[in-house]
Amino acid sequence: MTAFDSLEFRRTLGRFATGVCIAATVDADDHPVGMTINSFGSLSLEPPLILWSIGNGSSLRPAFEKHGYFSINVLRVDQVALSNTFAMSPGDRFAGLDWTAGLGGVPLLNDCLARFQCAVERVLPGGDHQLILGRVVALETFDGEPLLFYAGGYRRIGDSAGGW
Repeated sequence: MTAFDSLEFRRTLGRFATGVCIAATVDADDHPVGMTINSFGSLSLEPPLILWSIGNGSSLRPAFEKHGYFSINVLRVDQVALSNTFAMSPGDRFAGLDWTAGLGGVPLLNDCLARFQCAVERVLPGGDHQLILGRVVALETFDGEPLLFYAGGYRRIGDSAGGW
């Protein structure tokens, strides 16, 4: 038995600053779908593997597990509104958005800081989430400053604890 509750656990995890990304793929009808994530991380250099997690109850989970490809789009500091759009309830999050089709038709967001195109390597259970391991098959980097998430809010490099 743990000596803390899930809210305390979440608040404590929030003390780890993370980048903000949008994971994207296409659903069974070839419509683009995506969601804001901050669970992205590197796993291996050889072979080049990354990982991220998706909630078991997410309506987008089947698309990410079954399509075979996905993208990770690392957001710039000026893309808070984009992050919020992809963090909201499902709908056509890509309406009016400038993007390019990558491997398997997965959306690659234009004007982001970095883009990874990945083949699904494996999906593993992880408590109330699934861990998605992806083999990076293509990548791109662009200039800019990263959007960060810390202690429940967006941050930029050099911010004090108050954020913006």
